[in-house]
Amino acid sequence: MASTSAFKRWLRPEAYPIFAATGIAVTMCCFQLSRNLFTNPEVRLLKENRAAGILDNFEEGEKYAEHKLRKYVRNKSPEIMPSINKYFTESK
Repeated sequence: MASTSAFKRWLRPEAYPIFAATGIAVTMCCFQLSRNLFTNPEVRLLKENRAAGILDNFEEGEKYAEHKLRKYVRNKSPEIMPSINKYFTESK
C-alpha cells in the first residue's frame, strides 16, 4: 500500500520537470567526473604512474584544456539569441 501511494504522489506530470532537471545535473556531473578521471593529465589512477611524480607534460595539458567545445565557442559572440538581439539593436 505504501509504495503505491508514493508512486501516486511522485509520478505526477507536475513532478516531471524536477526529475528532468535532476537527471540532467547528475548526467553532467558524471560526465565531468569521468572526463577528469580518464583524460586529465594530473590524475593518475595506477600506482606505477603515481610514482613518477610531477611531470612536465605541457602538450598533454594543452590538449586537455583546449577541448573541442572550447574551440567551437571561442570565436562566437556570447549571446543566447543573436538574431533577436541584432533585430532590436540595429538602427533603421
